[in-house]
Amino acid sequence: MSQSSIPDQVPPVGAKKLLWSIVGAVAVAAVVLVGAVLPAEYGIDPTGIGGVLGLDTMRSTPGKTFEVVDVVGGNETYRDVEIPDFGDPVPLPNPAVHQDEMDTPPHSQTLTVELDVDEETEIKALMSAGKMFLYSWRVDRGQIYSDFHGHDPEAGDEYWVRYKEQQEGMGNNGSLVAPFSGEHGWYWQNYNAFPVVITLTITGYYDDIIDYGIL
Repeated sequence: MSQSSIPDQVPPVGAKKLLWSIVGAVAVAAVVLVGAVLPAEYGIDPTGIGGVLGLDTMRSTPGKTFEVVDVVGGNETYRDVEIPDFGDPVPLPNPAVHQDEMDTPPHSQTLTVELDVDEETEIKALMSAGKMFLYSWRVDRGQIYSDFHGHDPEAGDEYWVRYKEQQEGMGNNGSLVAPFSGEHGWYWQNYNAFPVVITLTITGYYDDIIDYGIL
């Protein structure tokens, strides 16, 4: 009978060899990170390799952002503040909900504008951030398109914020606390087969009213 052969045992990997393997893997990862990932994802190219390979152009240019500040929020947790001594008021986390206008009474204006068939117009109130007004508008007959929105001049013409849109509306009532300083108001378009008259009343703390007329 033939004697079965015993397979050779795999010699254990030396600690020094294992250490060098780990160091080599870390070095390769570092090269990939610096030479490829950073230029492609973040536009950071310390070695210049990303520019040579065109990896730096893969990173998309970030768009401009515009933050609308919550100027009236912040009081949701008013019940969580420490209760003061008996008879003393509980402090509001955001005291700006009250604005003292001791020497300035609110403005109040009523404007009317007539729109012929397919005509459009805009009326805006110039306001500082945090100021407010009440408004009411009505059309004498039919329904029209309206867009209540705001523009921040410092953010550029392409930036605007919509508060309310009505594809078919006979009017609307409401209020606005300006989230930023700028123009806040309405765009109207008459798509009826007859002229209409819009009546707008604004009451509050604004600086001026801009009537852009027929556009």
